[in-house]
Amino acid sequence: MAADHLGRFGFDHSYQRLPSRFYAAARPATAPAPRLVAFNTPLAEEMGLPTEGLSAEELAAIFSGNRLPGDAQPVALAYAGHQFGGFNPQLGDGRAILLGEVVTPEGRRLDIQLKGAGQTPFSRRGDGKAALGPVLREFLVSEAMQALGIPTTRALAAVLTGEPVYRETVLQGAVLTRVAASHIRIGTFQYFAARQDEEALRLLTAHALARHYPDRQEAENPALALLEGVIERQALLVSEWMRVGFVHGVMNTDNMSISGETIDYGPCAFIDAYDPAARFSSIDTGSRYAFANQGAVAEWNLARLAESLLPIIDPDEDRAVERATTALKRFSPRFAANMLAVMRAKLGLATEEEGDAALARDLLKALHQGHADFTLTFRALSDGVRGDDPGFDGAAGCCIDLSAFREWLTAYRARLARETVPAFVRADGMDRANPLYIPRNHLVEAALADAAEGDFGRFNRLRVVLGQPYTLQPGTEDHAALPPQGEAPYRTFCGT
Repeated sequence: MAADHLGRFGFDHSYQRLPSRFYAAARPATAPAPRLVAFNTPLAEEMGLPTEGLSAEELAAIFSGNRLPGDAQPVALAYAGHQFGGFNPQLGDGRAILLGEVVTPEGRRLDIQLKGAGQTPFSRRGDGKAALGPVLREFLVSEAMQALGIPTTRALAAVLTGEPVYRETVLQGAVLTRVAASHIRIGTFQYFAARQDEEALRLLTAHALARHYPDRQEAENPALALLEGVIERQALLVSEWMRVGFVHGVMNTDNMSISGETIDYGPCAFIDAYDPAARFSSIDTGSRYAFANQGAVAEWNLARLAESLLPIIDPDEDRAVERATTALKRFSPRFAANMLAVMRAKLGLATEEEGDAALARDLLKALHQGHADFTLTFRALSDGVRGDDPGFDGAAGCCIDLSAFREWLTAYRARLARETVPAFVRADGMDRANPLYIPRNHLVEAALADAAEGDFGRFNRLRVVLGQPYTLQPGTEDHAALPPQGEAPYRTFCGT
């Protein structure tokens, strides 16, 4: 590749225009034998990146960090965070390097970051590297979330580095190129609050408002306006996770984005049989981040953001606490309203009745009692609403224990009878709210196992299927099927 062909990516560096204590210079480690294993061409085109016509070898050189665009300014970002409830005042990007920001043809500003690119000043004795399995997991799941319509960081490229990384065993090293609206986290604010750096908090607040909440920039109280905006977006984001059965797995404050995107897909997973206590992360031994706890944890994290902002919300501490508390009290009703809207969409209820929340709760109880598959049960309900399955036999067939479900079905039929919108319209809406294909844990693991042996066939097929999660795709029945019976409880690992 000619040097002028690579040239510049059109990077801007608004974050690097903040004071130097916000980040540290960092250079990607050299990958001895980089090999491109996945590239997101539609995303590259959407971003307006000058990658068209580049060979796989040239792309591997760029997205391993071996050959950076001429206008890159690689840095690692500083942040702190509560991890499983315990505060660490200095975390930072220990294995991720921000190359810069691009402004897409549509005007969106996006970070490009190399994850697993080697040590940074924040590595804390870690190797700064990533293994192939976690890189491919994040690639698959983040792009699946995008297709599901859930705010998320994106995956642009996955590159094998050609060197080993050492965890419990020796694994293949890899680098993920992650794209995000920004990498500003709740923990970024905590970092400066812990240092009583009010100037940095004000600068960061102004930067975050300009980038993510421009309509709030002129607010009388910028810090309070930012807090209120993040509360709204987190309430929406977590309700969307719940809609598809997603368990983030590590909702530490350093993994919660100010932009309202899903970020950091380490020990994430999707529930099969419905269980509000579902947790998959091997390190979440206390089930802090179990499925049904995610709303409460988001609220707890937002309280930590509020605490960080107190000095710049109001110089009078009592007034600052009062104003922040008032803002935080909006989370719970907003989240509850979002969850009710989610459940009405999943159940095909176009009108609103007072008993809808109880109807939804009773269904979830029935699914739990019946060990019913979350995804397939909701998807099957639309066939009954449409009239293709008048007895709702498909949904009932997802339950091992039918007693509670049959009782609920009687109430549901009565509720449907009071709807005025045509049944086929509501059923079509249900199909848009209830995916048929999710990143089933057993399918992801099978794809990663094959990839570790050099076979990317399953991985690539899964990418294609998950790209259209709401549309029936003939010949893909195995991608919508239940996991094999008798499998051990699923556990995920963070990759570090």
